[in-house]
Amino acid sequence: MPISSEALRRRLPLYFVLALSLGLSFVLIGGRVLLTGRLQFIFLLWNLFLAAIPFCLSAALTLAATPPRAFLLLLVGAAWLLFFPNAPYLVTDLFHLEPRQGVPYWYDLALILSCSWNGLMLAYASLLDMHALVQRRLGLWMGWVFVTAALLLSSFGIYLGRYLRFNSWDVLANPLTLFYDILNRLVNPLNHPRTWGVTMVFGVFLLIGYGTVRLLGRTHEEETR
Repeated sequence: MPISSEALRRRLPLYFVLALSLGLSFVLIGGRVLLTGRLQFIFLLWNLFLAAIPFCLSAALTLAATPPRAFLLLLVGAAWLLFFPNAPYLVTDLFHLEPRQGVPYWYDLALILSCSWNGLMLAYASLLDMHALVQRRLGLWMGWVFVTAALLLSSFGIYLGRYLRFNSWDVLANPLTLFYDILNRLVNPLNHPRTWGVTMVFGVFLLIGYGTVRLLGRTHEEETR
């Protein structure tokens, strides 16, 4: 897929800042390993890698020199939706924060917050790209329907990952168990209040956050014209 040099030039500042932010997380994780001699939070590197996959997919579609065909857009979009929950999922890694010997509490707080921030920023940057692609093809209202559905499904994915310990690969590696657990919660919603509590609360939180990021960018552009 050929890349538009002009689109890449416009986005380089964003990519540079995201790279700096990710670099800070890498440094903090590496510093903790050196400080403690333990690999306790090394799993966050894997989580950051998974969070970057949907961003890379949406960036590839956005940077394409020619508009992607409908089939390719659907194919990449399906893969994007499958991996997208991995980005906001990083917020729930705050569950791992607790005082530990050998490392200051504030250091672990900064480390996990850095990773959580990167997860959110990768999620929102990726969603902005996909939102624009859908809106151009289907219109304003369908663009927001897509955003709302993506964030609610992502929040459901966060629940599946944090509480049932599924991940994106289980769609292929463990599809029957995954399908059964999802179907059970859809058929018997009252038996699973935590499922829908997590889905709705995180969904609303992510939607408000996305709207805030979008408005901040638009307001700044209008004020600097």
